[in-house]
Amino acid sequence: MEFRQLGASGLRVPALSFGTATFGGGSDFYRAWGSTDVDEARRLIDVCIEAGTSFFDTANSYSTGRAEEILGAAIAGRRERVLLSTKATFPMGPGPNELGSSRHFLMRACEDSLRRLGTDHIDVYYMHGFDATTPVDETLRALDDLVTSGKITYIGCSNFSGWHLMKSLSISERNGWSRYIAHQAYYSLAARDYEWELMPLALDQRVGTVVWSPLAGGALSGKVRRGQPVPDGTRSSQLGLARAGDTEKLFRIVDTLHDVAEELGMTPSQVAINWVLERPTVSSVIIGARNEEQLRQNLGAVGWRLSEEHVAKLDAVSETRPSYPYWHQRLNPRLNPPPVPVRTSVGTIAGP
Repeated sequence: MEFRQLGASGLRVPALSFGTATFGGGSDFYRAWGSTDVDEARRLIDVCIEAGTSFFDTANSYSTGRAEEILGAAIAGRRERVLLSTKATFPMGPGPNELGSSRHFLMRACEDSLRRLGTDHIDVYYMHGFDATTPVDETLRALDDLVTSGKITYIGCSNFSGWHLMKSLSISERNGWSRYIAHQAYYSLAARDYEWELMPLALDQRVGTVVWSPLAGGALSGKVRRGQPVPDGTRSSQLGLARAGDTEKLFRIVDTLHDVAEELGMTPSQVAINWVLERPTVSSVIIGARNEEQLRQNLGAVGWRLSEEHVAKLDAVSETRPSYPYWHQRLNPRLNPPPVPVRTSVGTIAGP
């Protein structure tokens, strides 16, 4: 397994990490993702550790804490062999202070996550979303106190806008507080909006990207094809294809994925994940699986590389015209060079 630096920190993380939204099945929404219990979770984690995928991602809101409990039980006795990340911000109950990024909520949310995970520290603690009702300095001071106390090692954010992240980084720098080293973001061949502002920001500020849903909610898994019904039991059949955007464009991308996969002897999902791994700023890609077969297939996305010709083909079919002002900035690439991967003998690094 390839390991990469997480942003400007000294932490090295595996290129593939494992997401646990499939653990628990605590609601209709999460049951559409999966209902993995402790025994099955333990087996999946065995497979991950054997493959070098030792970074496990969860959130307090996944099945209202049940995913954290299952993950904690599944890693019991081997905490020192894994990295853990979890998140807070989204509602954990009906009360007015059971959500958000206030000091009041975060202090309790962190303690609750530590208890459910059965650990004394969290390696990366994300703000699951931006809380516009709480002052940014209140959030960052609370997080810095949690870092100082040893309960959190690093902090990250997720689903932030560019100004959310840049303002946070500025406040952290001004006060000498811990800064966000990672941005967990939605990015795939079917959704390249991340490239317009957040990727250049991450390059400039050395923020590592941890990608969630690289298969666009299963739409790029190879199971969804033009003119064919979506297979029963898949996430796409239960949650729909809205996350993947324009359906006709999705089918063109999927057709190209199948062509490239056939040429390489890989699966469409392996090609789609490998493409994301080659993008600038990407430190790790979160893969998920309902069972061992899916997991082993996704783990096969590493250890090989797409050719420049295949990358160009996938880039072309998935290209999206950016919104203003990004399309205007692209009119003069000498002033605003697009971020592109720079290939080296040891892997792909970010570069303008």
